[in-house]
Amino acid sequence: MNKTILVVGVILGLTAVILGAFGAHGLEKLVSKENVETFSTGVTYQMYHALLLLFLGSTNFITSSSKKAIFYLIIGGVLLFSGSIYSLATNELTAFDFKKIAFLTPIGGSLLIFGWILLGIRIFRQRD
Repeated sequence: MNKTILVVGVILGLTAVILGAFGAHGLEKLVSKENVETFSTGVTYQMYHALLLLFLGSTNFITSSSKKAIFYLIIGGVLLFSGSIYSLATNELTAFDFKKIAFLTPIGGSLLIFGWILLGIRIFRQRD
């Protein structure tokens, strides 16, 4: 499981850099400045959670079952939170109205919060 977590962390980090570059250099010509900033928020949260996964996959401080639960919460959260933000920020470029699925953003954010809470609980309960 550690290798999977690390690989996904690397993939999320890599795509965050690519999307960040696209947002800074390509998207600014296509959407409003406000939407570029919104897009950047999705990139930032994706990168934060890529780093969290790199930590999670590297530590032996947390049990395998807890890592698995945290991993799935973070992956689901990033996909729903950052993914919906990317979609909303580029909404004017597509025929589909992503505002209809804007409810996914807070669900994704909640999954990220629960992932951090579970991580905190597992660290707090860990015996030295």
